[in-house]
Amino acid sequence: MRIAVIENEFGEVGVDDGLVVQANEEIFEMNNGCICCTVRGDLIRILHKLLKRKHAFDAILIETTGLADPAPVAQTFFVDDELKERVRLDAIVTVVDAAHILQHLDDTQIEEGAENEAVEQVAFADRILLNKCDLVDTEQLATITARLKAINAGAEVIETTHAAVDLRRVVGIRAFSLDRVLAEEPDFLDEGAEHSHSSSVTSVGIEAEGELDFKKVQAWLGTLLRERGTDIFRSKGILCLKGSDHKHVFQGVHMLLDFGSSADGVGRPWSPGERRLNRLVFIGRNLDREALNASFRACLATAPSASAE
Repeated sequence: MRIAVIENEFGEVGVDDGLVVQANEEIFEMNNGCICCTVRGDLIRILHKLLKRKHAFDAILIETTGLADPAPVAQTFFVDDELKERVRLDAIVTVVDAAHILQHLDDTQIEEGAENEAVEQVAFADRILLNKCDLVDTEQLATITARLKAINAGAEVIETTHAAVDLRRVVGIRAFSLDRVLAEEPDFLDEGAEHSHSSSVTSVGIEAEGELDFKKVQAWLGTLLRERGTDIFRSKGILCLKGSDHKHVFQGVHMLLDFGSSADGVGRPWSPGERRLNRLVFIGRNLDREALNASFRACLATAPSASAE
């Protein structure tokens, strides 16, 4: 199966593209905005470009940012004439973090008029991948499943660890029904409908060239997530460590942090002559851009050349 992947990063610094080794997928990045609003026009342009390709794709996978409302993205396939004629929206698949979903469903800090994206994503799903089931016990899992079913009784909930799932359960399933959506949301096809993110949720991207002191990085991330982990929804980065030719990767959700490297099969090593550029993204509430940039630069083992965008 030949798949085109359209990846939307809320932050201005892309990370995931630097981890791709080789695959049958072709990846298109959309950075510095949410696919459901600010960069939606980019999505339409990329889709039109894909349709002009001589060699067709079997499927197009759109990975939205975790802050996206799926409804405007789905709407795109029904209000654009060419897309409506040539592309079928197969399914909306929502990945749920079992360890953190309840705190996001019950978030009380959302501004008036802004949406709770976690609720929207669960409600609009045709399939729900309940991931990280290994991080919760049986009782918690039952509570979470009940909450998901209370929001969306019609979506199949598939329990996973490390998002491992048979592709046949999420691709080519013909699960999306426009009639069902219109019955629940009569204004679904109204392009004038507004969508508002909480202004307190922002992203900070950091790019810095040079080698890092790994012990300092570990201490920095540990302190940062311990003190601010509740407010940091997502963190990830590609790091260049002193004395290593491997790319080192970290990924975090709130206070949970995971490290890997190209030595472990995560991404690829630095190529000869490749610029050793550290790239990090933090998404969360009330982030201090200057403080994050300055504290990260203190971890550099070489003369810093950094910017936070």
